[in-house]
Amino acid sequence: MAVDRRSVLKVIAAAGAATVAGPAGARERPKPPEDAVGMLYDATRCIVCKSCVVACREANGMPVEELEGMWDAPISLSGKTKNIIKLYREGDTTSYMKAQCMHCIDPACVSVCMIGALQKRERGIVTWDPSRCIGCRYCQVACPFDVPKFEWEKAVPQIVKCELCRHRLDEGKEPACCEVCPTEAVVYGSYDKLLAEARRRLEADPERYYPKIYGEHDGGGTQVLYLTAAGVPFEKLGLPDLGDEPVPELSETIQHGIYQGFIAPAALFVALGAVIWRNRRSHPEEGEAEEETS
Repeated sequence: MAVDRRSVLKVIAAAGAATVAGPAGARERPKPPEDAVGMLYDATRCIVCKSCVVACREANGMPVEELEGMWDAPISLSGKTKNIIKLYREGDTTSYMKAQCMHCIDPACVSVCMIGALQKRERGIVTWDPSRCIGCRYCQVACPFDVPKFEWEKAVPQIVKCELCRHRLDEGKEPACCEVCPTEAVVYGSYDKLLAEARRRLEADPERYYPKIYGEHDGGGTQVLYLTAAGVPFEKLGLPDLGDEPVPELSETIQHGIYQGFIAPAALFVALGAVIWRNRRSHPEEGEAEEETS
């Protein structure tokens, strides 16, 4: 039995149009939870001692990463490294960049995780649950900061990312990287207080800093905030220009509009069934002949 192509296309168009036209509802933009915590990294105070890298490794039981014969000298985030200090140099201008999970207020990794292995939980920390992860690595693709990493070399690989040392927070401690920083280039605290402190530094010494707090609004806001030196735009440090809109906002609005309540796929399935049933009634002999030769 041949299904009429024109009928199918009409059904698909009608089902899609009806769903899109239906009330999808505006997506509510998330806000930091009341107990939100985070970090403030001030590149002008960093002396690239990398104490934070070592402390992070020890606190999280990560292996030493050897590259080209150099001992414990990672150059980027990886399946073995959750926190790294990078160098920026252009002419006579030098600065540094601390890379780790940004703990976005509206995280793209959480948005795309199909079964909730990545979640934004207590204190606004973006956590990863190995018991739920299926290794699809959509989080890697979705993250605009290129943070989640995969343990390619292991038989049972995991996703590796900073979780703000939440096991230490539960013990009343602070993240290891913040605890050991000798110059307080990176500090831990409540999100509101860190944002207020970043604003205070900008106002107190405007000639020292680039006139912006990265993470205050970028990508809908992040709980890891950055200050950098005057004349060093954040893009030079590898922080993307995302605008103020959260990364998941557009994709989820479209996706939920089309698939809200699974209406469109269900309607399409029923409609295609109706087309097949109608065609069978219209051409009974053709249907019987096909069944005999199948």
